[in-house]
Amino acid sequence: MSIAVALSFFWLFFTNMRQQIIRIVVLFFLGTGIFPTAFAQDYWGQHSIKSPEHFIFGYGSLISSKSRNASVATPIPAIPVRVSSNLGYIRSWNSRSPTEFTALGLRKPNRDEKATSINGVLYPVAGNDMASYDQREEGYVRVGIPLTDIEALSWQGLPKTGKIWVYVPAVAGNEPGVGLPGADSKFPLLQSYIDVVLEGAMEYGDDFVNELISTTKDWDPHWLNDRILPRRPWVAEKQYGKIDNYLKQVPSLQNRQMPEDYAASLAVERLQQKAN
Repeated sequence: MSIAVALSFFWLFFTNMRQQIIRIVVLFFLGTGIFPTAFAQDYWGQHSIKSPEHFIFGYGSLISSKSRNASVATPIPAIPVRVSSNLGYIRSWNSRSPTEFTALGLRKPNRDEKATSINGVLYPVAGNDMASYDQREEGYVRVGIPLTDIEALSWQGLPKTGKIWVYVPAVAGNEPGVGLPGADSKFPLLQSYIDVVLEGAMEYGDDFVNELISTTKDWDPHWLNDRILPRRPWVAEKQYGKIDNYLKQVPSLQNRQMPEDYAASLAVERLQQKAN
């Protein structure tokens, strides 16, 4: 046997023995439970996902997932919550849009009133989305809500840290929620806006919808039914029947008018104003 052949046999024997030794060592440590601790990590109690720093309480159109997500790049889930009367506000039809309708807002109670609880949704704000919401909520001011003044309405819990904000209408010279005008003929309630709000509330059930309606004040008789094809609402608004059924508890629903009727009433009102 030549030296080269002997060396080859030796190398093969050494390589085989090394693999066997490694296999035996690995099986030993696996069997004793020592080996995994060298590689596996225990992450219990560690926060691998950064918690949001800001949250928004939505009480009007922001309750609607579709409406809320239209303002951000990535859809954001929300949880149903309720704000305590300790915050000192009432949900009201008092936010006049530049496009001439009245939206939901919050206001301070009058002398003969008490603040009420307000149901809505709470959702986190990601990245630069706060700027998008600030732009969307033109005419509103962000007001902080203490964690002690908000409660969850489902199995999902509230955030333990971070700041919670709510948008409150404000007019120049007054604090948020003070001195706000209500709806009138020029700034009516719009059924299309009400549909968005109530469809959002319907995501959380009948009780949630009824609570929203009953804790909203200043429903006004200036109410325009501006739905697409309002005489055939089922074409564009599949939930119109349920929405109208919820609204039966609102006395001023009887004053809701079709566009042509509203236009005629508005013309008569303006003629009367000129005559006076």
